Amino acid sequence: MPLFALTIFVSAFLLFQIQPVISKAILPWFGGAANVWNTCMLFFQAALLGGYSYAHWLQRQPPARQRRMHITLLLMSVLPPILPPDFWKPTGAEDPTWRILALLTCTIGLPYFMLSTSSPLLQSWYTRATGGAMPWRLFALSNTASLLALLSYPVLVEPRLAVPLQAFVWRITYLAFIALCIYTTLKYAAAKENVELDAAPAPAWADRILWITLAAVASVLLLALTTYLTQDVAAIPFLWVLPLVLYLLTFILCFDTHRVYKRWFFLPALVALYIYFAKVLDREGDSLTVLQSIIIVSATLFVSCMVCHGELARLKPHPRYLTGFYVSMSLGGAIGGLFVSLLAPVIFNTFHELPIGLFLCSALAIGILYRSQREWFEKPIGLAALVFLLGSQGAFGWWLIRIKQEEVSHAPIAVRNFYGHLHLSVDRDPTEPGAAKALIHGMINHGQQLLAPERRMIPSSYFCRESGAGRAILTRQEGVPQKIGVLGLGCGALLGYGRKGDTFRLYEINPYVFQLARQHFTFLTETPATTQEILGDGRLALERETTPQNFDVLFMDAFSGDSIPVHLVTREAFALYFRNMKPSGILVMNITNQYLDLKPVMAAAAQAVGKVAIEIEDAPPDENAECFYSHYVLIMSKETLASYPHLQKGSSVLTPHPAFREWTDAFSNLFAIVRR
Repeated sequence: MPLFALTIFVSAFLLFQIQPVISKAILPWFGGAANVWNTCMLFFQAALLGGYSYAHWLQRQPPARQRRMHITLLLMSVLPPILPPDFWKPTGAEDPTWRILALLTCTIGLPYFMLSTSSPLLQSWYTRATGGAMPWRLFALSNTASLLALLSYPVLVEPRLAVPLQAFVWRITYLAFIALCIYTTLKYAAAKENVELDAAPAPAWADRILWITLAAVASVLLLALTTYLTQDVAAIPFLWVLPLVLYLLTFILCFDTHRVYKRWFFLPALVALYIYFAKVLDREGDSLTVLQSIIIVSATLFVSCMVCHGELARLKPHPRYLTGFYVSMSLGGAIGGLFVSLLAPVIFNTFHELPIGLFLCSALAIGILYRSQREWFEKPIGLAALVFLLGSQGAFGWWLIRIKQEEVSHAPIAVRNFYGHLHLSVDRDPTEPGAAKALIHGMINHGQQLLAPERRMIPSSYFCRESGAGRAILTRQEGVPQKIGVLGLGCGALLGYGRKGDTFRLYEINPYVFQLARQHFTFLTETPATTQEILGDGRLALERETTPQNFDVLFMDAFSGDSIPVHLVTREAFALYFRNMKPSGILVMNITNQYLDLKPVMAAAAQAVGKVAIEIEDAPPDENAECFYSHYVLIMSKETLASYPHLQKGSSVLTPHPAFREWTDAFSNLFAIVRR
């Protein structure tokens, strides 16, 4: 038992430790989008399905073949590189989903596959070696190791180790695991079949279908609620890890003991949480703080997974069919991942998968309750209760449909792709002061245009004249053309400052943004300045520039939801920006954000490139509906700052904190700058 336990623990720890490591490594290549994590999760679920299927097949082979095949694959798995080489970087025009899946397959694919085989295969060997002993506590141990791996990453690993060092430590530990696993394989793969195991009855097909369905619904809710949590906060490992931690915790609680999951508690809790969460979706939760939002999402996911995994634990088969049980669960997880990561962005124009997951889970709970208490439901009082439950389920489904319809009913257009959900929001009364139409990403305003014809080319929202953006661009001299770079187009509001002779070079990763800005706003079409459109991640596009661009002003306004992608605020990124700017150029960083305090990052980066950073906050009066609160950091040489006194007025110079570790492409610690 100790050898089995140790091998399973190490394999599960490594299996889940590599997930945030590789996801963080490739996140900068794909615009920092939250969907990078969902795509990675799809790969992890598919690889897990492959590993479980391999274990299911292998344990049916002769002992000698089991040993040869498993040891050969273990040794082969040390060959692939853990971190991807640069040729995997996207060019800017392709859908990132398939590139991410191919990249992961060619790097961590085989090691991840082998790690995923360990738990079911070793549990199967343990059952044979011990004459039919129940292996479920080993399954709980596996999930405990996975939980510890996820919890340790944002708290211990990410704040201390750069990504290349994380990968190096992981590989060394993986080599130790291979040695341990080979020893276990040689010792126990020869265990013979037990007569008692041969005589065990096979599970019914209805049970097998229910295994898959329960796992699929839990997977849909895991990914959908993770998207809900990260699209407007930040695509950071902590917010990736938290839902997955809760998901694994429910496995541990449900499979380690039967005492935790009680229908009389969790089914009513599911009803109460779903009603409250539907109110949150119905905009009644707009006043929730960040912490409150995280709590309600976490509670909803936890109770949902307790119901799904608790029922799975009730349905677990005889140990003879253990590997088939795991294959069914992993198949359900992969189906959920396929639906959320591949199908939903194509067939939906907003995030419908979350209400679908909520509806399916509640419907599944009713079905399971009916299946287990069928005799009672056939009585008159039970029949009345069943009618009430089905009516309530129908009303809940109607409520969720109405919520999603109202979400986009006011929008003339709503579109969705890998980079998120975009829609237009138009004020109903165009005669009201400040009436505007806005480009919304998720629930975040990414720029707007005033509706009054005589004011439509006046920049508003975060880009008014008194904002850091407006003050930076108005430093120019009359009659002197400027070359201006913009990372993140939005609706194109900055082009309202364009003059004849100016050149605006616009970098945007989402093709829908260019399309919507051109078709539904007039900044791009009516500006007197010359515009150049570059599709792709702004930083990668700048790296591909063959000659320095010599920008007078460079704006960094690229947001993923309400968060700035990390790879745009590292030391290497700032060095790249200033290589493409004039010596007198001004780098304008929009750090307006309610969740992350980026001032320490800005100060450290400015010091690293030998520049000075000033902070400009603009909080217009409440009655000024045209302008929003904005928070900018302007970075330039000391000589440039001295030549523009109006930039110094009302601003403050940022000084680096001695205890703050500078961010680089290899190291960043978002957890340290979350606003508390």
